[in-house]
Amino acid sequence: MADSPGHGGVAAQPPGERGVRDLPERGRAVCTGFIESVTHQPPSAQPFFSALVVDALRPGVQLSASPAGTRKPNDRLRVIWLGRTRVPGIEAGVELRLNGMVTQLDGFPAMFNPRYEILSRQEHL
Repeated sequence: MADSPGHGGVAAQPPGERGVRDLPERGRAVCTGFIESVTHQPPSAQPFFSALVVDALRPGVQLSASPAGTRKPNDRLRVIWLGRTRVPGIEAGVELRLNGMVTQLDGFPAMFNPRYEILSRQEHL
């Protein structure tokens, strides 16, 4: 896994954007992150496509505390596209910007059917 030049595994965020760890519990939000993994459903299940988004991909990267000085227990965001078995361009290692409503799903932050923009892809060696 090679990083894009100048990113060092963590993208610089424009003003007004948040990392996954800084998302509100509920409400509209824009954030940037990296796809850690994707989940495909079997053909017999209800169609949906899911991805886990994190602030950094590299193991051992220490994420700073939130502005309030406390570290949130959820540094992952579950992104779910309902009615889809695949979403073009969404694969592990992709950096993207998400825009959608944050909600809680089984105690974890989630976005359903967000708008997204692919910012970069990991180079495959």
